[in-house]
Amino acid sequence: NSGVDAALETYRKGAHVTMVVRSGELGKNVKYWVRPDIENRIKEGEITAYFNSEVLEIRVDEVDIKTPEGIKTIPNDFVIAMTGYQPDFSMLRKFGIDLPESLCPMYNENTMETNVKGLYLAGVVCGGMDTHKLFIENSRVHAEMIVKNMLS
Repeated sequence: NSGVDAALETYRKGAHVTMVVRSGELGKNVKYWVRPDIENRIKEGEITAYFNSEVLEIRVDEVDIKTPEGIKTIPNDFVIAMTGYQPDFSMLRKFGIDLPESLCPMYNENTMETNVKGLYLAGVVCGGMDTHKLFIENSRVHAEMIVKNMLS
């Protein structure tokens, strides 16, 4: 749901969106009222989706994706990593994000930028293990805050 919401919201704000999905299809739990929209955006080519794929490497201006057809390198300005409901704290640490004992990552509440310049967080991950505080529905403003900061 988070990845689908981020893809649709950024697409509607003018971004060229590519989704990398580890499984062979969109998740079964994608909200029924959102599924037709994302499926149609993919079908129409408005959002590119690589299924059965994974991100191998992120560089300043491109990303390597391992697909069933081989490794594809695509141009990139920004990556929004939507990794699921329970955050991958080891990944956040690898990115260099300060993660105190509370597991609530360090970020600027006005811009959503972490202590790593140019690296932003949005959604449930911002609450660490307090997953009852933030939901997709009450953290949609994060995308707008991030884009506004990126464009400033």
